[in-house]
Amino acid sequence: MSARILSLHIYPVKSCAGIDLAESPIDRAGLAYDRRWMVVDADGVFMTQRQWPAMALIRTALAQNALRLSAPGMPDLDVALDGSGLESGARTVGVWSDTISARSESAAAAQWLTEFLKTPCRLLKVDIAARRNAKPDWVSRWVDAHPDLADAFVGEHCFGFADGFPLLVANQASLDDLNARLQAKGAAPVPMDRFRPNIVIQGEWEPFEEDHTAMITAADVRMAFVKPCTRCSIPDIDQQTARQYDEPGRTLAGYRNLDIGVVFGQNAILDAPAGARLKVGDAVDIELDF
Repeated sequence: MSARILSLHIYPVKSCAGIDLAESPIDRAGLAYDRRWMVVDADGVFMTQRQWPAMALIRTALAQNALRLSAPGMPDLDVALDGSGLESGARTVGVWSDTISARSESAAAAQWLTEFLKTPCRLLKVDIAARRNAKPDWVSRWVDAHPDLADAFVGEHCFGFADGFPLLVANQASLDDLNARLQAKGAAPVPMDRFRPNIVIQGEWEPFEEDHTAMITAADVRMAFVKPCTRCSIPDIDQQTARQYDEPGRTLAGYRNLDIGVVFGQNAILDAPAGARLKVGDAVDIELDF
């Protein structure tokens, strides 16, 4: 089965705009810098586009030694990658049912976000000592079902502020299928950025065949598909304008509503050798589940 990496993406600040990459370091925590920062409100509750669609307009870029944030009507804000702008002392924050140790970025970052989002908020970064593991029930279920592959995935799979797993993989053929259904009913097609994947695969992979895939391998990096990704309202938000619609969610719910919810894409855990990198165009080996 011939396939390749079509695109790579990171989202340094949870629920803000992503960065398209030609290549990236990768380890068991996922792609470098993916969802290492998160915005929280005055009560310390994490904020997302679900309630704050304007977060889509906060653009991110990796500048020299800094994460650069930009937004309409705002000056650029540089956040040091080396943590030199972090306030002393870690705090515990929640991401859904998980908790993770984090530290606050500067008061200047808090003021910048507060001004743009028009609500008091702060920017947090994953603490260097944080240990948030991928959902153990889903990981255990995959390991039990794939004893011949399981050895590579023994141990922790710690990551940052992503919803539940280190990596999200999407199939371009599945988006093509969805867009064909949208166009058949007179609705506009949507780009892949609505689904905020880390890796998009294109090739001899049928629409939604990822549902029946145990694992993929690229550049000696193995990615086990442990859970279909359940979707909220964010795919209905135009990532360029922050306007919210009722598609593609309505159409997707009509044929992708499984027991756990409406799904698109696969959450993955990783086995990556030291110094591993993925590149757009890398060949991908697909191991089906049957």
